[in-house]
Amino acid sequence: MVGCLALISGGSNSFGEPLDLGLDTGRRQIALPDFGSSADSLLSTGEERRLGRAFMQSVRRSLPVIDDPFLDDYINGLGHGLVAAGDAKGRHFRFFLIEDSTVNAFAGPDGYVGVYAGLVLAAETESELAAVLAHEIAHVTQRHLMRAYEDTQKMSLPATALMIGAAILGAQVSGDAGAAAMAGIQAATLQRQINFTRENEQEADRIGIAMLADAGYNPYAMAGFFDRLAKATRIQESAAPEMLRTHPVTTNRISDALGRAEEYGVRQRPDSLRFQLARADLRQRSYRRPEQAIDHFRATLREGRYANALAERYGYTLALMRGDQLGAARKELGRLLEARPGQAELLALDGELARRSGNMDEALRTLREAFGLSPTSLPLRIAYAETLIDAGRPAEGLRLLEQAARRTDGSPSLYALMVRAALRAGDEAATYRYRAEERYALGDIEAAIEQLERAVRQRDLSYYAASSIQARLDELEAERVAMKDDPWSKGASQDRD
Repeated sequence: MVGCLALISGGSNSFGEPLDLGLDTGRRQIALPDFGSSADSLLSTGEERRLGRAFMQSVRRSLPVIDDPFLDDYINGLGHGLVAAGDAKGRHFRFFLIEDSTVNAFAGPDGYVGVYAGLVLAAETESELAAVLAHEIAHVTQRHLMRAYEDTQKMSLPATALMIGAAILGAQVSGDAGAAAMAGIQAATLQRQINFTRENEQEADRIGIAMLADAGYNPYAMAGFFDRLAKATRIQESAAPEMLRTHPVTTNRISDALGRAEEYGVRQRPDSLRFQLARADLRQRSYRRPEQAIDHFRATLREGRYANALAERYGYTLALMRGDQLGAARKELGRLLEARPGQAELLALDGELARRSGNMDEALRTLREAFGLSPTSLPLRIAYAETLIDAGRPAEGLRLLEQAARRTDGSPSLYALMVRAALRAGDEAATYRYRAEERYALGDIEAAIEQLERAVRQRDLSYYAASSIQARLDELEAERVAMKDDPWSKGASQDRD
């Protein structure tokens, strides 16, 4: 699948293919270019990093990115497992889920890979989901987006900058404005971009299949998934899934993928429980009202229509909790814990139900024991920290969250929780500091600098804290200076809340 930058109504990606985000607001479209080769000289590492942040800023403003710790941990674990099996070690990758029923995925600059919930639910096996991620990872490692940019060097620099700026800003301006910005340059480059689309897709298939096999997944899953979606589309006589529109599947392409898979042979790998739990969670989230989700899981459990009974009951329990049927949810969870007493998702849910029921001591005990058994679990750390904050022990919670932030790319929701902890602990400097990181994670560098300036002016700062805040402030100010003459990120920085 092609990687992308921000979409514009009626627009296309860097290879001339339309990419529909399936948004309710006018079915707005975004086109996110892929990165790629000897074109490395076009962007420095710092420029690509800034473009990546502009990309994520646009995505977060346009799409419902899921910040759930367990779902985020699962998709990143799956993605980084594939990266480790390939030749992309040492590169930055960040995987994220989008709460939308669209069946699609995309790769953006600096290794950002987005996956729609609809695609996870459409995947019948974990190997099929892994196949899509492997394909997107290959687009990044082969720097296909950079190849598109290399091709645009045949145009004038202002035209190139205009095209990239329009792509970044496409989801943030009106569709007419975005289309107008592209109109003057799209015709001149469209055919050139289309000409190598097929090559990029085939290359991503080839490398992705090898990555799948090396990671222990079924290498036939890629061709199988695309073929199944294509057949289902023909049978239903309905519009094709976005994945097939943005990445056209031909008989030759499927045959080629099958031939490459034969080089490795079938790998029978059972789906992980975490895959099934993630799908159950996404399924219950797909229903707008909790009553609908509850009815769905009751029916599937009654009729035996599920791949994994434990995961199906997990989804049912989440739906019950969402519908404030806490007693019924605790009863269902009891059965699950008997079957899998050490499963992190279930332990966190146990603590959450206790907290919502007003049993704060029980919630603390449950999560403290769970975290003690799995100290490397980032989601359990966050769940325990949040309970500590609500239990009136915000300083302890903040320490846990600070450790979590050092281990991962901090999400806006993580920093928002740190702000809440610092505020309740009465630590003004930390409140400003983590509010700065929250704004930075959202792409607003000006607001981040303003918050850091307030933080460094606080009284009674220790020498270490003052030095740390000042160093971070210097870093962001240097980045702001670099952005002023940076055509790749200048456009995004002009549109802020």
